[in-house]
Amino acid sequence: MTNNEVLQHIRYIFTLSNEKISAIFQLAECAKTDDEINNFFRKNGDPAFSRVADNVLASFLDGLIVEFRGAKEGAEAQLNQTINNNVIFNKVKIALALKADDIINLLSSAELTLSKHELSAFFRKPEHKHFRTCNDDTLLKFFNALHIKNQQEIKIIKE
Repeated sequence: MTNNEVLQHIRYIFTLSNEKISAIFQLAECAKTDDEINNFFRKNGDPAFSRVADNVLASFLDGLIVEFRGAKEGAEAQLNQTINNNVIFNKVKIALALKADDIINLLSSAELTLSKHELSAFFRKPEHKHFRTCNDDTLLKFFNALHIKNQQEIKIIKE
């Protein structure tokens, strides 16, 4: 899954406007203009299409954590972060303050069954002997489950 696709999924899950996305980037001290944000969401092949760099996506996810959980005292922006599915999964988990049981329940709603041990392997350091790489399918099912959950919550609020 590309960084642009991840950004699109997060935008879709939380129904984020360009202004809100810009504000989240700002929280991570990574200012982006409206044009830059629009270019992230263009189709690949469009002359104005712009790829989301690893450090830009990492900054956005850090801003998402600040947006949902508040700023951490003494934390500094990490501008040269590399990103992969495990890091994305972990940062979204932190932003939403999800516990293992919450994630397992979410994933079961997306027809993916994981044990706590399998799930915790995604959040270990790569050097750890029980580390497991999070594949695109698992991350996509997690995003789909979050979208379903948010749609159910929105429906309840409207009723």
